[in-house]
Amino acid sequence: QLQLVESGGGLVQPGGSLRLSCAASGQSLDGYVIGWFRQAPGREREGVACISHDSYATRYVESVKGRFTISRDYAKNVVYLQMNSLKPEDTAVYHCAASEARPTISQRAHVEMMCLDSREADYWGQGTQVTVSS
Repeated sequence: QLQLVESGGGLVQPGGSLRLSCAASGQSLDGYVIGWFRQAPGREREGVACISHDSYATRYVESVKGRFTISRDYAKNVVYLQMNSLKPEDTAVYHCAASEARPTISQRAHVEMMCLDSREADYWGQGTQVTVSS
């Protein structure tokens, strides 16, 4: 079973940056679509950014476009979420999730589905808190 561990959360001032990491132990992330989701108190879970197994397809929620970047480091078996120009409304618990390959659909379609519907995820990490406050 794939086990995901997030790190890199914390308290940051508005306008600051953080880089979240999603690591897997004992198994490669290469064959999975990976997504970052967030959930703030009283709000529904939201797909923030997703990336295909080959990194060619990505998707971002509109509110983070131009500020967040999702990427993969295949050598380190890690997926990152670089978050710049952070705003108080980015405050949430951030989870990474993995979706197994779907041979019948394109990578682009799989990425879209993953970010729009968290039920596409097969594995979840425990989450890391991100707080943006002065």
